[in-house]
Amino acid sequence: MAPTRPPVEWPGLAGTGERRFSLLIIGDVGIEVRASLPDVRFAELHADHLSYAPTRAMVAGTAVNLARRATRHFRRVGVLAKVGDDDFTPVIRGELRRLGVADHLRVEAGAPNGVAVMLRDRPCGGGPGSRLLVVQDEPPGRRLTGPEVRAAAGVIGGADVLAADGYSLLSPVSRAALHAAARTARDAGTPVAFDLVPHDVDARLPPDAVLPMLGLADLVISEAPTLARLLGRPAPVAAHEVRELLPALDRAVAGRPLWLLRFGATSLERTIAYRREGAPLEYPTGYGDGVERVGFGDRLAAAELYWWLSSPSAAA
Repeated sequence: MAPTRPPVEWPGLAGTGERRFSLLIIGDVGIEVRASLPDVRFAELHADHLSYAPTRAMVAGTAVNLARRATRHFRRVGVLAKVGDDDFTPVIRGELRRLGVADHLRVEAGAPNGVAVMLRDRPCGGGPGSRLLVVQDEPPGRRLTGPEVRAAAGVIGGADVLAADGYSLLSPVSRAALHAAARTARDAGTPVAFDLVPHDVDARLPPDAVLPMLGLADLVISEAPTLARLLGRPAPVAAHEVRELLPALDRAVAGRPLWLLRFGATSLERTIAYRREGAPLEYPTGYGDGVERVGFGDRLAAAELYWWLSSPSAAA
């Protein structure tokens, strides 16, 4: 069953005074350019447009984004990822050192690093604005291989938890590597946490390319509508609709993962924690008006991973 005290109350989203546990993250690493457009909505653009706005380039990607937040909770954090071999590679390694994150990067000789561009338009009606994320097709992370993962078996086995995400499912090569990492972790007794992204994965992959990974995980984080669509069900919004989804998850996925199901107006406001044969626990995530959305999901996930490992009833 899930712990009775939600992670937003303890350990809290800001971090913890006593950092514990070792976390190894498999995911994307690259360079991201971010900007928010203060003067335009995407729907209003009908011609070329020039905006002056705060813009920054940073080392990012799913693995780095989570690692950056996880250092506030975990004693040791490491990243296992495949990167390119260009002028950005030392920048990426330098940022991991600055964060205090162990570098387990695999470098693909001669390949460029992945680059993403994230634009957010002017807020409308009090909302955060729409996000446009453009990601380089076929970044190096899609070519992380099973042998490269198995070569890191000692690092995986030495971690208290292995965290991975669904972007690795988008390529058959990295999907096989992800499965190899999960099986290596399970053989070593290392719990596996899996974040089911992208949130439209159901439109990108058939269920049989996704569900096997969910069966290998000990904890699954997902927006409830994503899982519902993957199972061919209507997307839930209210809590009772999310609870009606739980028996379908039990039927579709083997094992007893702890599900952390996000839902609400933007699928981020509340979570139901549930494990087969246990009582669901519902809690607010802390997200709402005035809260910066960028990075919030990683802050929440880092706190939840620490909370989960700290509770014998949750990790069992």
